[in-house]
Amino acid sequence: MNIVTKKIDMGDGRIITIETGKLAKQADGAAVVTMGNTILLATVCTKKEAGEDVDFMPLQVEYQEKYAAVGRFPGGFFKREARPSNYEILIARLVDRALRPLFPDDYHADTQVLVTLVSGDRNEYPDALAGLAASAALSVSDIPFHGPISEVRVARINGEYKINPTAEAMQEADLDLIVAASMDNIMMVEGEMKEVQEADLIEALKVAHAAIKKQCQAQLELAAEVAKANPKRTYCHETNDEELRARVKAETYQKVYDIAKNPTTKQERTDAFEQVKTDFLESLPEEERAEKAAMVNRYFADVEWEAVRNMVLTERHRLDGRKLDEIRPIWCEVNPLPSAHGSAIFTRGETQSLSTCTLGTKLDEQIIDGAIIEGTCDFLLHYNFPPFATGEVKPIRSTGRREIGHGNLAMRAIKPMLPPKEECPYTIRVVSDILESNGSSSMATVCAGTLALMDAGVKLKKPVSGIAMGMISDAATGQYAILSDILGDEDHLGDMDFKVTGTRDGITACQMDIKVEGLSYDVLAEALEQAKRGRMHILDKMLEVLPEPREDYKPFVPRIVQIQIPRDFIGAVIGQGGKVIQEMQRETNTVINIEEVGEFGIIDIASPDKASIDAALARIKAITAVPEVGEVYEGPVKSILEFGAFIEILPGKDGLMHISEYDWKRIDKLENYIKVGDIMQVKLIGVEEKTGKLKLSRRALLPKPEGYKEERRERGPRRDREGRGDKERRHHHGRGGHGHEEGGAPMSEN
Repeated sequence: MNIVTKKIDMGDGRIITIETGKLAKQADGAAVVTMGNTILLATVCTKKEAGEDVDFMPLQVEYQEKYAAVGRFPGGFFKREARPSNYEILIARLVDRALRPLFPDDYHADTQVLVTLVSGDRNEYPDALAGLAASAALSVSDIPFHGPISEVRVARINGEYKINPTAEAMQEADLDLIVAASMDNIMMVEGEMKEVQEADLIEALKVAHAAIKKQCQAQLELAAEVAKANPKRTYCHETNDEELRARVKAETYQKVYDIAKNPTTKQERTDAFEQVKTDFLESLPEEERAEKAAMVNRYFADVEWEAVRNMVLTERHRLDGRKLDEIRPIWCEVNPLPSAHGSAIFTRGETQSLSTCTLGTKLDEQIIDGAIIEGTCDFLLHYNFPPFATGEVKPIRSTGRREIGHGNLAMRAIKPMLPPKEECPYTIRVVSDILESNGSSSMATVCAGTLALMDAGVKLKKPVSGIAMGMISDAATGQYAILSDILGDEDHLGDMDFKVTGTRDGITACQMDIKVEGLSYDVLAEALEQAKRGRMHILDKMLEVLPEPREDYKPFVPRIVQIQIPRDFIGAVIGQGGKVIQEMQRETNTVINIEEVGEFGIIDIASPDKASIDAALARIKAITAVPEVGEVYEGPVKSILEFGAFIEILPGKDGLMHISEYDWKRIDKLENYIKVGDIMQVKLIGVEEKTGKLKLSRRALLPKPEGYKEERRERGPRRDREGRGDKERRHHHGRGGHGHEEGGAPMSEN
């Protein structure tokens, strides 16, 4: 084996190792990345030839975590890894977005990149190493690739920027970004923040890029050592006709430019562009049309890309006639769905989101069962993109990666502004259905989702809005145009897609894909400042409709009351086999959840009916109440003995009323006065220090007879605190201590 290894010093005592030549040698490229106990295996394979008339890069990127990597069994019935989790899909998307722009434009062979976690550490996030592993595999392969790149996590913890911090340290972070970059350029950014300023975000990117450069240099050195044994392949995936290319540009460029220059709707513009292409095809001899249709499509796409970009840079206005920093018309509506807990419509230009908010109990939390990340999630945001949103006919499949990614971005945008759990103990689900789309539907989801939460009565700390920024630039002339609230065409034809969300006081999330080299930090700062102005404009429009969250939840929303009890009482509330809590839920028509947190039990009681909650609350308080000396209690007689009676003063708590404490006068048998099941009022007069036994008295609640003397109580046989008379005590102590236990039959007095 020709094993080649490179090491990267992280500067904090940790070492990243990249190795190739040992594992998966039949793949076109393979690399193993190790940091501590975390090991990722990345492989890449590609077909030798491209499919017929394929004019795009058919790239497939997958990320998978093996449960054996952390010594766990997968959950579920089949006990094996199945469909990827949302977390795995999100990591695969991060890698895909960084790699895809770096393949040659004319390379169209099916390519598959697989990254697998084979050894894991619960305190180390593997997502920050996945891009490095994938790029290393491509770098040592014979596949043409304009890399290398790498990805790192940068977080700000206690004011200091850290690269790839531990999971434990991340608990204190107020900025969490995954950044991908090459040696020279930032490629991709995604993350969440707690209202940070634009300058803080740029500083984080600089720190991340410095770390990435080290990792790229290690890959270059690694690739150089294996290049002789594995040179890059030659390929030919396109058949071109340069004369036809020139003719397409000559006959269509000005027509496309003029269409782009005159403001139209999305559909009108699409139809007009398509008609220009159709007219050109029809100008060809009939026998050549079928043969040259694929090339014409490719050349016309190049013309469209060039003409639209030049129009924006020259005319300084947009495809729909807007100024560069102008936001499309916005209208909003709240509570359009009267039966939903909260709902809102947000429309910006030709993009529209109908969002709902549903409030549930702890039973509705999502269980997360990943190899590295386990637990529950109490805030869910789901994004749906049906085909009619773009006027198309497509089969309805399972949730796509794009939908998962857009939903995750919107979730991260709003999550920092949710109220504390003690103020809002609900499990919250927001669903955004995109009814119409022409750019930035994920940002419409942020806006509509915020309004739906406010309509539901969720007391957000601050409302959140979002905007998608774009850019068109010309490296030859140095011209550039930063575009606010981009259209779908501007996203497709532009050099940058930069989504920014936040409140009036700072950024909460961002997602950026850059398709051009040499984007300076100054231009990025300008884009962020323009984005901030756009976010404020959008937020003002939202607050015109609903300035603040509703004062209260809607009448049919389940109310949740949360109380805290000592941990020792959890068992008493649940009961043996859950008998007590199940009976309580059934009889009070509530849903009760108990969670052990430290030294306490946190109990959520949910029901649409306040009286039901009050009934359950009273029963729980009774179970968990601590009896207090001097208090008066009422309860049933549980058993009657010769020396007294046991009375249940609180659920599960009995006390002994000695026979002498029944009345001021002396009585011989309690059975003559009370029976099992009678309800009595008694006073707690004492608690034994050693045993905790409760001493009760009915006598203490009765008026003291006139002339009563305490000596009268000494008449007849004296009894000790266990109820034994003189002869019983002698029998108990003189005959080996075989006296009766409490509740048993007394000894004979022969």
